[in-house]
Amino acid sequence: MPLKRVDKTPMPERDAVLRSHDFIEVNEGYNIAHARFEAERCLRCQDPVCIDGCPVKIPIPDFVHLIAAGDLAGAAKILRSANPLPAICGRVCPQESQCEEQCSLGTRFVPVAIGYLERFVADWEMGQAPGEEPEQPTRTEKVAIIGSGPAGLVCAGELARLGHPVTIFEGLHAPGGVLRYGIPEFRLPKEVLDWEIDQLKHLGVEIVCNVIIGKTISLDDLFDEMGYSAVFVGTGAGLPQFMGIPGENLNGVYSANEFLTRVNLMHADDFPNADTPVMVGKRIAVIGAGNTAMDTVRTALRVGAEKGMIVYRRSDKEMTARVEEHHHAVEEGVEFHWLTNPVEVLGDEDGWVTGLKCISMELGEPDESGRARPVPIEGSEFVIPVDNVVLSIGNRPNPLLLQTTKGLKSNKWGCLVVEDESAQTSLRHVFAGGDAVTGAATVILAAGAGKSAAAAIHEDLCG
Repeated sequence: MPLKRVDKTPMPERDAVLRSHDFIEVNEGYNIAHARFEAERCLRCQDPVCIDGCPVKIPIPDFVHLIAAGDLAGAAKILRSANPLPAICGRVCPQESQCEEQCSLGTRFVPVAIGYLERFVADWEMGQAPGEEPEQPTRTEKVAIIGSGPAGLVCAGELARLGHPVTIFEGLHAPGGVLRYGIPEFRLPKEVLDWEIDQLKHLGVEIVCNVIIGKTISLDDLFDEMGYSAVFVGTGAGLPQFMGIPGENLNGVYSANEFLTRVNLMHADDFPNADTPVMVGKRIAVIGAGNTAMDTVRTALRVGAEKGMIVYRRSDKEMTARVEEHHHAVEEGVEFHWLTNPVEVLGDEDGWVTGLKCISMELGEPDESGRARPVPIEGSEFVIPVDNVVLSIGNRPNPLLLQTTKGLKSNKWGCLVVEDESAQTSLRHVFAGGDAVTGAATVILAAGAGKSAAAAIHEDLCG
């Protein structure tokens, strides 16, 4: 059936049966015909409200119109001038609840596929010849960035464009933060991440790995001994939360962070060629229904699990995962246990997981999040036979920097406290943004925080 102008141009994707056994990217991307057809759907609004839905304020109609005109170089220039990570954001950001949700076309039809177009332009740019020699700083005020996740990378890129010498300090052996250890290859190929990071290096950003600020060196050392004029803290929220139910210490229980890090960063999918294994049985249950939970259960299928299950105490209407990620998981054979709350992890005499004891739930009145509150149904306990359990119920910031830095204030959840407008912490010339401030959120929200903080840092240093 031919497409109509009211329809969103579908994203080509790989066959579900084939892709569920490998880590090749699921979405294949638009070609030029797809992109120009979709770009022509834009209404060219005089009041482009789609920009209001974008945390990094990309001038969306401008780059979309250039795609329609066939000027991909111009579209890429506009896109990258607003967002240093377009190839990443075009793949993993929830555009459907941000820029596309605001799209005027969506009031009567289906919104323009802004995210697919962003990815198309960025992928085209990756195929072009490398640029000129790396740029050199034009200012003398050095800025240190702690953490190389989306907030840190965007902040570094924006400050480098403004002429500042910028150094990113990363605790792991490779940059990217959650983009590298948290998002699987089938959603975000590492070659895409590496290319985006190379573009930042081309702007003059220096990246130093295997340095933990607060342990290897202190935050005060950055100012006193190393001569930095300002610091941005973008350390994310990588400390997993647990339910506190019996059996969480059994063999075969993981946090989603550990599970995904073993595969994404330590290459457990290539064990024993790689040094780090990940022990997966035939049946794995992932507790939670966010994007990380979907990433985890789909990864489990690719590393040997025969049956992957999502266990969630609410219904599918309350899940926080993207619709696309849920759709892909369904296609790949993931089993969903909605309105199901784990109460105990069961194990054998040797300490290995054998099952997950759960209780059925029903939905009550909305809670403070606005979602219906799950209420246990008395006497409805049952057991799901499993070999592994992975908890994906949220993360909070690592307290290391707070424990080693005097005067750095946090809230009761361990998130850094900043001034709304300036992103400045309780310490002078120390700024913060992303998950370290908000708790676990999305890549694009962290990117937006990094961009805003860069503007505040530049203003602060320029007096």
